[in-house]
Amino acid sequence: MSGRAQLMWDQAVTGYDFGRDHPMDPVRLGLTRKLVEAFELDRHMDVVAAQPAGDSTLRLVHREDYIAAVKAASADPRAADQSYGLGTLDDPAFAGMHEVSALIAGQSVGAAEAVWRGSALHAVNFAGGLHHAMPAGASGFCIYNDAALAIARLLELGAERVAYVDVDVHHGDGVQAAFWEDPRVLTISLHEHPATLFPQTGWPQETGAAEGSAVNVALPAGTGDEGWLRAFHAVVPELLADFRPQVLVTQHGADTHFEDPLAHLAVSLDAQRAVQVSCHDLAHEYADGRWIALGGGGYAVVEVVPRSWTHLVAIAAGRPIEPTTTIPESWRQEVYARTRQLGPARMTDGRWPASWADWEDGYDPADRLDQAVLATRKAVFPLRGLLA
Repeated sequence: MSGRAQLMWDQAVTGYDFGRDHPMDPVRLGLTRKLVEAFELDRHMDVVAAQPAGDSTLRLVHREDYIAAVKAASADPRAADQSYGLGTLDDPAFAGMHEVSALIAGQSVGAAEAVWRGSALHAVNFAGGLHHAMPAGASGFCIYNDAALAIARLLELGAERVAYVDVDVHHGDGVQAAFWEDPRVLTISLHEHPATLFPQTGWPQETGAAEGSAVNVALPAGTGDEGWLRAFHAVVPELLADFRPQVLVTQHGADTHFEDPLAHLAVSLDAQRAVQVSCHDLAHEYADGRWIALGGGGYAVVEVVPRSWTHLVAIAAGRPIEPTTTIPESWRQEVYARTRQLGPARMTDGRWPASWADWEDGYDPADRLDQAVLATRKAVFPLRGLLA
């Protein structure tokens, strides 16, 4: 195994564009790539453009009729079939939609192949993490589920245990659905409570047909750094220690942030970075370092997303950026040129170091966060032979 990290990148992924005024503005991808470049991280990892996922690869997760529907809508957006979730407010059809969606999927599949075969220890596709797409339908700004496709490719290559950890503010419903009956895949999602946020799934009682293979932590709206980190560390490390994955796949949607316009958690950039570091460390502790890190949601496209995912790339590259670091002026000029907004000045929200209380240090039955964590532990841990 080379130990060198890969950044999966093809400029054409910025064509994943649902149109003006849609929250998923592709400028977030371009600005992230430019910030990675400004910190010269690409000099310390291999930058690789993988081929688009072909039909046989897409069929590892998606139904053939759905792929055909995406192709038809891609060729003529007016022909979008809403019964497949296409041509809706969330997922408007656009010309070339199939091609760019397959390209993003191809980057995640390429990351999986590189990590499994040993040409890279870590691989990052921050354009990926499109975790809502279902086998037979688009959902939540997601056309093809690159995260599920990467996992399916790992299984095809011979992996027997793959863990997926999703810290996007929204439930990783599409990945959970893809592997609901497969005990080879452990899916763990920490997200805002389904009572207050799309997709209204991800209850603690959703534990998989292969019981204990799906794990859901439904966090109360308003959860901030300490609670978010407490929940992560109360659930994820113990489950990974039990499951012993051969590969760890993580999804790092930046929409948990307190400035994100589409959700209601209150997490800082500094806590997001702390979880990224933990995912890296957990990959080394339990998966021989094999780590595939994906992007996801995130709609504060200037202030939050580029900084969060640049931290992710830096950690994967073995060149972590100190949170107090000043952002290069060249990038801030790029931000203004593209958006007419002023970019942030530092790689922190001023909440570093992020801290939390361990689960063993005082469960409070009156605390809503602790109630949420306990609900998950009670639902899942006994199924895996662990103490709740």
